Amino acid sequence: MTDDLAIGMGLRYQLCFALYSASRAVTDLYRPLLDRVGLTYPQYLVLLVLWERPDDAVTVKELGEALRLDSGTLSPMLKRVEAAGLIHRARRATDERVVEVRLTDAGRELRTECAAVPMTIAGGLGISLDEYVQLHRTLEKITNTINGTKE
Repeated sequence: MTDDLAIGMGLRYQLCFALYSASRAVTDLYRPLLDRVGLTYPQYLVLLVLWERPDDAVTVKELGEALRLDSGTLSPMLKRVEAAGLIHRARRATDERVVEVRLTDAGRELRTECAAVPMTIAGGLGISLDEYVQLHRTLEKITNTINGTKE
């Protein structure tokens, strides 16, 4: 890498733009796969969190923390996923301030239909498995450093 690439002021030299462009391109890879099952990319992310605990309730707060989204963004999305019959939201009986989200049977079954998505995306990136793993680690490190977390 040359120094002018590392310190240039043009748009093409900016790390933020490279990350933004890559993020949009990767999200575009997901679109046709998720369209087939009637999901948007953010809805898919919600389901990924719930599929990690398919028989347990996850609070809206936990979902927000996992996805790094505030409740103002998350609540309308959850409403649409619930209207699609994939989740059920309910206030916790012991504390009505807490809203719990659970997968419906249809939401659990959708996991099977989406099982090939991660490998399809990995294959569409044009990088090796080693590069994929390294890129993932680097992006997690950047995110955790900026957010001051150790995940």
